[in-house]
Amino acid sequence: MTINVKIDLGYEFDVKASAADVFAVLSDVPTSASFFPKVDKLVDLGSNSYRWEMEKIGVASVNLQTIYACKYVSNKAKGTVMWSPIKSEGNALVSGSWTIRDNKKSTNLVLQINGDLEIPLPSLMKMVVSPIVEGEFEKMVEKYIDNLTKRFGGEA
Repeated sequence: MTINVKIDLGYEFDVKASAADVFAVLSDVPTSASFFPKVDKLVDLGSNSYRWEMEKIGVASVNLQTIYACKYVSNKAKGTVMWSPIKSEGNALVSGSWTIRDNKKSTNLVLQINGDLEIPLPSLMKMVVSPIVEGEFEKMVEKYIDNLTKRFGGEA
């Protein structure tokens, strides 16, 4: 038995760094991932594809670990970094994008993340587990944004 938890997050914010600096960080997956909390391992699968292995969470006999892989495509001219799921890896499908816009004195960032996590628990647990998983994922993404914002000199 498994529970499926859907994640749909969107953020928009401005940072002080140049669009070129922001693109350089976000389009380099290992560099960008270094700002994301609770990453146990980032595995290079080649062809700009990476498997994310998150830290295990849980208590005593119940441990959960989210593992997923994505293929990344960056386009400097359009100011985009996009990722799509690799279906044969892990227990989650994650897709998303960064859109980077140069505002001359600041850089506007739009982050979109969609996920479908499969958790090996009885469906009876869905009402309890889903909000916890969604909240935890949201907290990690917000910490990621905070870490990046600091790297980019703060919010504009």
